Amino acid sequence: MARERAFSRRRLVGGTAGGAAAVALGGGLGVSRLQEALAARTAPAVIQGTTKLTYWGGLIFSDAANEMLEAKINEWGKANNVETEVVMINQNETSQKVSAAVESGTMPDALDLGLDLLLLLSTTEQLVPLDELYEKIGGAQGGWFEAIAGATDPSLLGGARTGIPFGSTGNVLFRRIDVLEPAGFTEAPATWEELREQAEAAQAEPLFGLGLALSNVGDGNLQVSVLQSFGGRIADDAGKRVTIKSEETRAYLEWVSSAYEAGLFPPGATTWDGAGDNTAYLSGQAVFIANPGSVYLALLEDDPELAEQTGFSTLPAGPAGLVSPTQPNVRAISANSQNPDAAMALIDTLADPAFMEEYYKVAIYGPVLKNQLPFEIFKGPVHAGLADLVQNGTAPAEPDTYNAAYAEFNTNFLVPKMVQRVVVDGYDFDRAMDEAQQQGQAIYDKYP
Repeated sequence: MARERAFSRRRLVGGTAGGAAAVALGGGLGVSRLQEALAARTAPAVIQGTTKLTYWGGLIFSDAANEMLEAKINEWGKANNVETEVVMINQNETSQKVSAAVESGTMPDALDLGLDLLLLLSTTEQLVPLDELYEKIGGAQGGWFEAIAGATDPSLLGGARTGIPFGSTGNVLFRRIDVLEPAGFTEAPATWEELREQAEAAQAEPLFGLGLALSNVGDGNLQVSVLQSFGGRIADDAGKRVTIKSEETRAYLEWVSSAYEAGLFPPGATTWDGAGDNTAYLSGQAVFIANPGSVYLALLEDDPELAEQTGFSTLPAGPAGLVSPTQPNVRAISANSQNPDAAMALIDTLADPAFMEEYYKVAIYGPVLKNQLPFEIFKGPVHAGLADLVQNGTAPAEPDTYNAAYAEFNTNFLVPKMVQRVVVDGYDFDRAMDEAQQQGQAIYDKYP
């Protein structure tokens, strides 16, 4: 595909999907003095002298967005006499790359990352506090949305704002109207059971009903939300004792395993990389996918006819209700950065409203600042849904308690792995739940 060729033109840090990389994130790197010194500084408008800055950008399924970010960083570097190196990393593989970099002492100066990894790195003192920069940007742009401010609250992050949000994200359900309507389905599925029924009725080779990842990548953690909508929980209300083994989890496993046995998932869904669902939908292999919206941009460019035949809706509800979390992606600075002032100035520049308005047009993110909501792009079909989600969606982890243990649980992909045990390895439900319960409690026991 042309899109695949385009990705090969830039420096891309890839690697196989899967693995529990975040377990390796242990204690801090002995940089408390550096953190204390940096906490009192503000980002200078212009950097003097010659230096170098390495930035790990979050690779998304939009060539235009990836190229725009790289170009903006390099433009800033040239204007400020800073040598810049931009490395784009698939966001589903960031945990693995960061874990290896922490162990080897090769972290970049600054990077894009998601909320779970932000929490893990913050509580192990591996990121620079950015409270003043957070307040500066928010004060200049109407303030941060409540969901964004709450998800990045210092009480969750070791006492400091360690990430500057740049886009909110959450999953929207994509569906093939052109095959569902002939099968008698004119409305989006309201429940996961209805989703399964519609998928089964509309499926016809080479089209598979459910293009949902069951693999060890970030997209696979959609299954955590599905499990929670069935009433399953990762842990108790105190966020201490793992409670994944339950009748509600059993009901969820029955739903997903029966759909798998019925052949509704495409081959390889249990081993997909981060672009698996995107590719399945774009290549005409899936009736449904759940995606933050990057697929829509690709459709507009590569297959406008399919874009016209695609419907968008909120995630379906389970027996216990709707779980549709929204959370921010952020920009952060490594605590062992040799150029923290330069990194702060760059992140401040990347938050410029004029740049972000253009960036949002080609990147599928919802707004994070209230002054961004009137941007014209947030009236479009997917962007409007993401804007609504940041205002009305469920909080990260809800109904569970969001803490470092929950974040590490997810970066180890224990729910997708539990599903794989059932549908690939032939474990019965009890054995699969017992393993997830044991592995999960081992993680939760690490935190006081």
